[in-house]
Amino acid sequence: MAENTNNSAVQETEEELTSYTTETNAGAGTGTSAIEPGYGTGRRKEAVARVRLIPGSGKWTINGRTLEEYFPSKLLQREVNSPIVLLKLEGKFDVVVLVDGGGTTGQAGAIRLGVARALNAIDRDANRAELKKAGFLTRDARVVERKKAGLHKARRAPQFSKR
Repeated sequence: MAENTNNSAVQETEEELTSYTTETNAGAGTGTSAIEPGYGTGRRKEAVARVRLIPGSGKWTINGRTLEEYFPSKLLQREVNSPIVLLKLEGKFDVVVLVDGGGTTGQAGAIRLGVARALNAIDRDANRAELKKAGFLTRDARVVERKKAGLHKARRAPQFSKR
């Protein structure tokens, strides 16, 4: 193997990388988390989401479509992206999601849990406390109550007539 004999050029670039100005963007992408691949599974009602986080530019792919195509509602887009925004890691991960079952709200909740679990798996020390405090690592266990015999729905009884 050949050795690098030009050490002065390497030292100059290191000095350039460590110098910062006060005009850096303090908002997006200031998270201290490790940037490495991660995986998480999220469930909500009948929806199941398998989420892969890959270091990249912040591109979302849900079942082969973009985030805006899959969730036209800005509310659901914000819900799905909320763990990444909370940790200030916007634009640092490409998110690849396979989701099935349930409706749009259930799928959005499942994706949010999957993203939070993936971020937790990537860097437990830096991310877990904030994600846990915001409630993103807790699985929402509410599901539809089953229909009972003799009733119209889970609790709706037939109309009663005294006479």
